[in-house]
Amino acid sequence: MTQQTIDNPSLTASDSAGRSNSGPPASAANGTAIQASPFKYVAAGTGTAYQSPFDKITFLITGEQTGGAFFMAEVSVSPGGGNPPHIHHREEETFYVQQGTLTIQVGGNTLNASPGDFICLPRGVPHSFQNTGNVAAKFLLVAAPAGLEKFFEEAFYPASDRVVEPLVMTEAFLARVFAAAAKCGLEFLPPASQQALDAG
Repeated sequence: MTQQTIDNPSLTASDSAGRSNSGPPASAANGTAIQASPFKYVAAGTGTAYQSPFDKITFLITGEQTGGAFFMAEVSVSPGGGNPPHIHHREEETFYVQQGTLTIQVGGNTLNASPGDFICLPRGVPHSFQNTGNVAAKFLLVAAPAGLEKFFEEAFYPASDRVVEPLVMTEAFLARVFAAAAKCGLEFLPPASQQALDAG
């Protein structure tokens, strides 16, 4: 089973033993009825994925599915990988680290994040991150409001297109990144282009 969106699932109340009954709809703690609504299920390893020379992002839920409220994905960053300083002008960005270590520069501060750490990056504040460990760093990314997913769709390559050779940083890839950034309210701070090529 892969990604699945279920519309109007049948919700029933359950007793403390987990047995379902056919009585009235389930109620929230405050007594209001819980309305049946669409939900999304993404089995592990099945989300739509995109990659750059340094990281891979797997979509879990997009703005199309949240009414534009937020976008959520899992990100995996290779050791030594990361991104140059940049600013999000449209969304807040949050990271919840699951594996490895990330060194995050934000607003003049340096944060060393490890599994279980949570970071909220407000819009308009320059930031960057780098995997400073020796294993892939993994974190959950939430961007609110949604829309950042469009950047990854345009700038990165579909992961399914990857053959055996790893991606490398090229001028062509940077051109994709800067073109997508301009459409999505992302600003890379100079000299991002040279930093990215040096890192490759």
